[in-house]
Amino acid sequence: MNALIIDDNTIARTTIRHLAGKVGDIDIVAECADAIKAYELLQIKPVDLLLLDIEMPGMSGLELTHNLGDKRPVIIFITSKREYAADAFDLNVADYIIKPVTAPRFIRAIDKAREILESNSEEINVKEDEFIFIRDSNVVRRLKLDSILYAEAMGDYVKLYTPERFYAIHSTLKAVEDRLPSSRFLRVHRSYMVAVDKIDTLDGGALIVGGKPLPVADAFRAALNNRMNIL
Repeated sequence: MNALIIDDNTIARTTIRHLAGKVGDIDIVAECADAIKAYELLQIKPVDLLLLDIEMPGMSGLELTHNLGDKRPVIIFITSKREYAADAFDLNVADYIIKPVTAPRFIRAIDKAREILESNSEEINVKEDEFIFIRDSNVVRRLKLDSILYAEAMGDYVKLYTPERFYAIHSTLKAVEDRLPSSRFLRVHRSYMVAVDKIDTLDGGALIVGGKPLPVADAFRAALNNRMNIL
């Protein structure tokens, strides 16, 4: 795991480098004292992980994260400020550590980053009997594809329902649809997609999935009938 340390405080960078040295699979490729230089470096030398402060002169860590866009590395914020936590997690960062950083806390954050990196590589070609990683209430969880009954869009979130419970993730239904294998999951409404093999009954304008009635929009009905292979 190649990592870049970005912090305007020399002592903080030294501390982070020391902690990273205790983790066997982290290679600190560079350190930057400000986010602008880090941005320029990342254009020519991408890394897997950013260990990033927030309050820095010129460009903040939050601004850097925005500027890097969707192709950014996994990010762990390491800061002395608690008040940016909500903004940070809205950016789907791996973790948010408050200074001073202890070794156990740092290692927990690295474990989260490692899981995300592994899930990103595996989800490119996710197989039907595999799993995805989701962020549920700032916790990264492994979720078996076979356990998902259906997904429901709720504002800025999507709820993934299993027989036992649901998981709320900060995403759009379109983004979830793009990540789940189309061979198993089908959009049936602007707010719902279902696991086809979990459909119990189709009665008029409603599906029953896991005992829950779900609406079927006319625009998706033909595709649904075709996938169900109704005799």
